[in-house]
Amino acid sequence: MTSLLEVEGLTTSFPAGARSVAVVDGISFSLAAGEVLALVGESGCGKSMTALSVMRLVPRPGQVAAKRLWLDGKELLALSVPQMRRVRGSSVAMIFQEPMTSLNPVIRVGWQVMESVLLHESVSKRAARARALDLFRRVGIPDPNHRLDAFPHQLSGGLKQRVMIAMALATHPKLLIADEPTTALDVTIQAQILELLREVQRESDTAILLITHDLGVVNELADRIAVMYAGKVAEQGSRMDVLKNPSHPYTKGLLRAIPALARKGERLYEITGTVPAPRDFPRGCRFCTRCPEAFEPCAERVPEATTVGPAHEAYCHALGTPPVGPSERSHEQRP
Repeated sequence: MTSLLEVEGLTTSFPAGARSVAVVDGISFSLAAGEVLALVGESGCGKSMTALSVMRLVPRPGQVAAKRLWLDGKELLALSVPQMRRVRGSSVAMIFQEPMTSLNPVIRVGWQVMESVLLHESVSKRAARARALDLFRRVGIPDPNHRLDAFPHQLSGGLKQRVMIAMALATHPKLLIADEPTTALDVTIQAQILELLREVQRESDTAILLITHDLGVVNELADRIAVMYAGKVAEQGSRMDVLKNPSHPYTKGLLRAIPALARKGERLYEITGTVPAPRDFPRGCRFCTRCPEAFEPCAERVPEATTVGPAHEAYCHALGTPPVGPSERSHEQRP
């Protein structure tokens, strides 16, 4: 498939005292039109920062660099600030993680959607309001005429998320970045939001970059998965490859940590430790301090990509070189 988004060697760094620390470090992935790619990992792995880097919304003094950051025929890092503003909304839009903090609390939600249209298209306010009304209907907001004039605090969490989706779709973007779109929503509303994103993908052939730590959401929506850990991609491949045949110890741990009826009565599995702070990232494999399969090279050398199947690769020394010691533990990590 022809790529709509190509990311190669993306690095996002911030100053930390006398040196610079990369919170996203040399990651690469691509996304085709109509495809859903899920960025998965624990909080602090760099998923949201990756999305902000693609949108060129990284706050100062952060710096974004890449060998290639290409979207729909445009090299994004070569664009001026006004040019990039035109790309946002017209080619790429983002559903932010917290609708409560993303919507302006003192402006009616209908006007906030209308503003997106007015910023990118030469239309009248009447036409923009008609577009907003149509979008509210499309995303399933009940009584849309009345809701256009509501303030954010008058809407439930699910309705606010639908307003955010309507705002993102206002200018028909080719790429939709959804950052934890179902966070803090109850299970019923989560299912409705996921179905809405599916409809958007099918009807408009919109590519979706889905950012989440919920593997249930990933299984529902994603075509491909990129698992991130400490600013790097640990494993990526098709949904079936990654979920059914995980190869990186971190991916195995994430899957094993999901509660399952088949393991009723067993103690819940957990990955020991936490994601290190960027200034404390290990020199070699970043997962080595928490990995049950770590051996001598892991602490010293950064692992290279190992192909484990068609379009399925993982970054792990144990895949290329048998570890020394009781490697039987690697089988125990499979979910």
